[in-house]
Amino acid sequence: MRKDKVQAATHIVQFPIKEVFIFVIVIVLTVLIYSTWSDDFSSTIGNVTGSTGLVRKNRQPSGIPPTPIILSCPTDTAIICNQTPNNVSSTTALPSASQNTKAKRNSFASPACPDFFRYIHEDLKPWKSTGITKEMVESARQFAHFRLVIIDGKAYHEQYKKCFQTRDVFTIWGILQLLNRYPGRVPDLELMFNCEDPPSVKKSSYNSSAPPPLFHYCKEESTLDILFPDWSFWGWPEINIKPWGPFLEELKNTTESLKWKDKIPYAFWKGNPGGIGPREDLMRCNPSNEHDWNARVFAQNWGREVANGFQDSNLANQCNYRYKIYVDGITWSVSEKYILACESPMLLVTTPYIDFFTRGLVPGKHYWPINSSHKCESIKFAVDWGNTHLTEAEELGKGGSRFAHEELSIENIYHYMLHLLTEYAQLLTYKPTPDKANSICIESMACPANGLGKQFMLDSMVKSTYEFEPCSLSPPFDIEELNALARSKEEYLKNIEKMEKGTAL
Repeated sequence: MRKDKVQAATHIVQFPIKEVFIFVIVIVLTVLIYSTWSDDFSSTIGNVTGSTGLVRKNRQPSGIPPTPIILSCPTDTAIICNQTPNNVSSTTALPSASQNTKAKRNSFASPACPDFFRYIHEDLKPWKSTGITKEMVESARQFAHFRLVIIDGKAYHEQYKKCFQTRDVFTIWGILQLLNRYPGRVPDLELMFNCEDPPSVKKSSYNSSAPPPLFHYCKEESTLDILFPDWSFWGWPEINIKPWGPFLEELKNTTESLKWKDKIPYAFWKGNPGGIGPREDLMRCNPSNEHDWNARVFAQNWGREVANGFQDSNLANQCNYRYKIYVDGITWSVSEKYILACESPMLLVTTPYIDFFTRGLVPGKHYWPINSSHKCESIKFAVDWGNTHLTEAEELGKGGSRFAHEELSIENIYHYMLHLLTEYAQLLTYKPTPDKANSICIESMACPANGLGKQFMLDSMVKSTYEFEPCSLSPPFDIEELNALARSKEEYLKNIEKMEKGTAL
């Protein structure tokens, strides 16, 4: 054996110098390639946390290098908005039409978007056969708080009536970030937006005519509002709710050392119940002399919180209970995504309202359903079940949290907006014009802002154009798929009801 090794070594030494040199070069290149691949792989895996792994693992380069976006605040911001599309620095070369065509073609090689994106097609189905005319858009004005026009990557805004607090401000701010993130990619369009709670466009009012296309935050089965991400993804300064990206980072830091089994073994809710039926009803689920429903619910006094500097309302510090309750506000509530992200099973009080992402939530995978007709009893059963099935309950909490951190990453929010606005614009049968709308840009919004409003704008501002393609939008659901999803959800809810009654198999 030793003789064979010596002979082999001697044979290597006898190689010509040229071959040895080539051999060494090959080895070095191999090591370098492996090292680079390994670093890229590690970086990719690291990026999965807090974002959608499906989309980010195999992102496709757009072919357009990222360009820094600079916020400059001179005295006259109105002139700034008319200088450069997308408010990218004046040296930025915007993509040409041919580049956009190539980029769109390449997007089909990108990983598929999360499944709930497919509901974009459902939201736009009422106009699929007719297209969207100027008259249809104008008919939505009766419900709208503002009108937004995008032409050649520039935004124009016309206000009809004021929204509650800064809902409209941060909704528009989010759209400006999209324009900066994907310069030249958002088509020309005109839309009407309602930023209050109740959905407005009733199906029953448009049986024989095309409904007005109205963008909104929520809808129910009987309405046709087009769903759009809510303003709080970019911040809610009035109640100190940070933009979604920074919030998720803070939440991760505060919950990393908090083991689920060590959390307080009750269901938690805190919010404003005043005059809101489902929430006032929830308040009776607190412990009494007669019952302990396993719930700990607290009324939030926002006036006091504002005066105290929001010391007791930091959402990132409210994940220390094993279970978190979601209940509607006036209609839907933006609180759902924050509750979902806590790694505590979300106990969702059944609701007729949906927003753009809740259509992707699956009972038993992302949340536990609570019967709205007997909340307290249903909550008690859910907590008792979870506390006796710790492994399953913990996994349910992680499933919901993964959805919030990954499928609902801020990256995917922009992907959703881009696909929705692109699909919507393709239905327009006319060329939009600004008319009475005023040009707006990040300077005109952020420079005059102050306090938390300005801080949240800066915290949520896109810092450069995006160098990767968005995820690829899958085709619409067919009727069999939609029926199967509905049946699966209904069967799960019925089985939970049987479990609560003690009749499940």
